[in-house]
Amino acid sequence: MADVQAKFVSGSLLRHVTVMSLTSALGITAVFLVDFIDMIFIAMLGKAELAAAVGYAGSILFFTTSFSIGMAIAVGALVARSLGAGNEEEARARSTHGLIYGIGFGAAFAAFVWINVPLFVSWIGATGETATLAEGYLRIIVPSLPFLVVGMMGGGILRAHGDARRAMMATIYGGGVNAVLDPILIFGLGLDLTGAALASVAARVVIGVTAVIPILRHHGGFPRPNLSGMVKDFTPLVGIGFPAILTQLATPVGQAIVTRSMAQYGLEAVAGMAIVGRLMPVSFAVIFALSGAVGPILGQNFGARKYDRVRAGFNAALIFAATVVVVISVVLFALRGPIADLFSATGITRELVYLFCGPLALLFFFNGVLFISNAAFNNLGHPFYSTGMNWGRNTLAMVPMVWLGAALFGAPGVLIGQALAGVVFGVIAWVLALRVIEAGGVADAPRDRFAREGRLLSLLNLRK
Repeated sequence: MADVQAKFVSGSLLRHVTVMSLTSALGITAVFLVDFIDMIFIAMLGKAELAAAVGYAGSILFFTTSFSIGMAIAVGALVARSLGAGNEEEARARSTHGLIYGIGFGAAFAAFVWINVPLFVSWIGATGETATLAEGYLRIIVPSLPFLVVGMMGGGILRAHGDARRAMMATIYGGGVNAVLDPILIFGLGLDLTGAALASVAARVVIGVTAVIPILRHHGGFPRPNLSGMVKDFTPLVGIGFPAILTQLATPVGQAIVTRSMAQYGLEAVAGMAIVGRLMPVSFAVIFALSGAVGPILGQNFGARKYDRVRAGFNAALIFAATVVVVISVVLFALRGPIADLFSATGITRELVYLFCGPLALLFFFNGVLFISNAAFNNLGHPFYSTGMNWGRNTLAMVPMVWLGAALFGAPGVLIGQALAGVVFGVIAWVLALRVIEAGGVADAPRDRFAREGRLLSLLNLRK
């Protein structure tokens, strides 16, 4: 019998949050570590232009990955809500329709990017041999985007069913394949950058296959699509997926603002910022995983109209985030010396590492609040709110906060301003998410309201 019951509508919410977040974090960590290993292998070739080409290509690949994440959020939210409402047949149908749309959109988007690779590479500033290498690298990887879409959407469907372990394993399998093939193709066969690209393609294929197989074996599989169902599901899929993609794109914009501000203080300051940028996702992978992990929990209970559990689940996620941030911050503070020594950090570089491993790490809690709130917005019918919160943080708050911090404290002030921007919009998102949850319980809103977004802050005027 298919294991398709809505498992989050009963039991300990804090336990559900913990299990989903930790398993999702392991998968995310695997991705971060594989990317880090990729750069190590390329750097070992001793050619600076190769490492630079990967860096330029990575900026473009981030945008294509954002497409996959957005589609995964969309299908995961719809499947979770159908399961929560007890409609298993609808959940399976939405899985089928979502994957079909994802593959179709992914193929079209990949073709668009592939055709315009030289243009995009020039936009990000690559020139000469480095630009040529980056173009060749992208020409190989970009066509594999549909496999990544299938893998990400398959993971979203598995998490909607509460099967976080199998969703995690799909990512780990892909990361393992990448890590094994990298040295074989790069060094053993002497393929250099081409080898790294082929290893990434193989990893994407593995992630796609291993994410779909558990759905076929344990969650009822994929029924045959029907035209009326696909037409019906198109609007909510796009209604969630489009703003989710826009939400993901806000992060590189904010990082560009921080990088430009830090550059005025020299290479040592930029190096310190780069180290912090590597430490952050590895240290707080569990927090980064919260949005995807908490979403199915909130979505199932919202679909089941258990609004008290939606609110309790949101609060449980906040408690979990606070606990994780405090524990990790203490560890970072205790190890700040060895961490700085690992990167041979001195001067302002070391100062920035110490700053992150101290008070700024604690402020990462508010980023967790933003991630949790985004999960509430995406799964309770207001995906454009998460878009507004992320873009607000990375533009409206980031620009003045970073400028003021730099004016007052120099290079450390840039990181301080970045952190304070997260605090401001973390609080705003917290308040707005509570109003969304409260409004759902009061109005008993229809379950398919994704496409009827109003103005960003309209809920602030709702009556309690």
